[in-house]
Amino acid sequence: MKKMHNLIIVDESGSMMSIEKQAVSGMLETLQSIKMSQKNTQDIVQTVTLITFNSNHLNFIYNCTLPEVVDPLSIKYLPEGCTPLYDAIGSGISRIKEVASKEDGVIVTIITDGYENSSKEYTLSDIKRIIEQQKELGWTIALIGTSNLDVESMAKSMSISDHLSFSQDAGTTNRMFREMREARDTRIFMMAEDIEAPACCSFFDKSSISSDDDDKSVTSASERIKKIRDLIQKVEPDSINA
Repeated sequence: MKKMHNLIIVDESGSMMSIEKQAVSGMLETLQSIKMSQKNTQDIVQTVTLITFNSNHLNFIYNCTLPEVVDPLSIKYLPEGCTPLYDAIGSGISRIKEVASKEDGVIVTIITDGYENSSKEYTLSDIKRIIEQQKELGWTIALIGTSNLDVESMAKSMSISDHLSFSQDAGTTNRMFREMREARDTRIFMMAEDIEAPACCSFFDKSSISSDDDDKSVTSASERIKKIRDLIQKVEPDSINA
């Protein structure tokens, strides 16, 4: 049986207060999306690990939990404190490494509106080394940050290839979470169908979402899958059925 581990790491520092409502709503909808995905792809066993973090706590809201027992309404999210980003990433990945085999799929999404400023256990070099090791095993690791950050440089410093920036307003935050859900659904479908995306395919369909975008700017999973199939057909005509 195939397995997919979903690790979601969400900044809960004080500056996230401006999008607190959207962050909670996005987490709820993401959990619901994973529950539906599990129902639709029953040949894949999924787990959910949801972490919120600030300088006061690292909260494992769900810890390698099966989607069917996840209760989205149990989320408590109260932004405060600073941003121990490296500790959150290191602790989350360490937990998944304990349960994931080399054959399992792993999707790690990290959402933050601030730079690292208070980690005590992990350094940047630690995180870069850990991420490079896990990417060698085929893990998908993506950084999502607000547009006040240099998200591309942050991602590069940690050896993260997939990244997305978004404007810190209600509508754009909602679209960011939708982009994350559609990207996740795409990868899970591809795993179920044994489709391997070409190296040029990014996890996200774009690198940024701004307040000028509308809901139609987020591409659905079905459209993404069609694009990937078309790309594979061009690169390797015999690799999939027309």
